[in-house]
Amino acid sequence: MPRIDPADIGKVLTVGEVAARSGVAVSALHFYESKGLIHSHRNSGNQRRYTRDVLRRVAIIKVAQRVGVPLGAIHEALQALPEKRTPTVADWSRLSARWHADLTDRIGQLTRLRDQLDGCIGCGCLSVTACPLRNPLDELSEQGPGPHFPPG
Repeated sequence: MPRIDPADIGKVLTVGEVAARSGVAVSALHFYESKGLIHSHRNSGNQRRYTRDVLRRVAIIKVAQRVGVPLGAIHEALQALPEKRTPTVADWSRLSARWHADLTDRIGQLTRLRDQLDGCIGCGCLSVTACPLRNPLDELSEQGPGPHFPPG
């Protein structure tokens, strides 16, 4: 784990300060750090200290999660950002462009689901021949009686 640059002293935040300023729980910050999404440094008392750029990184993580981007994809995108620098508008533009096609595809899937939902009887049996949502062409009836879920 890299040590903090002496020039950054006074510019660092405790985990509690990051949590308060970002609106993210301390446990979530620890989780993000364990997944390599954010980084801290340890002071002489072995306490976590974060440089201020972590606030923008946490904001990016939360926005990406809110629109359904998986943490693995967020991690991959954040690897393209330089350490110790707050992400810029141009950085965000590059990151969001990576997720645009996937989000467009998911929006299409959700739109189709919404438009077909009124035909769903909601019983969960999934053996109805006409169910276009979970069992098109009654494919799951071959698995026997009761509820079945298609792969994926």
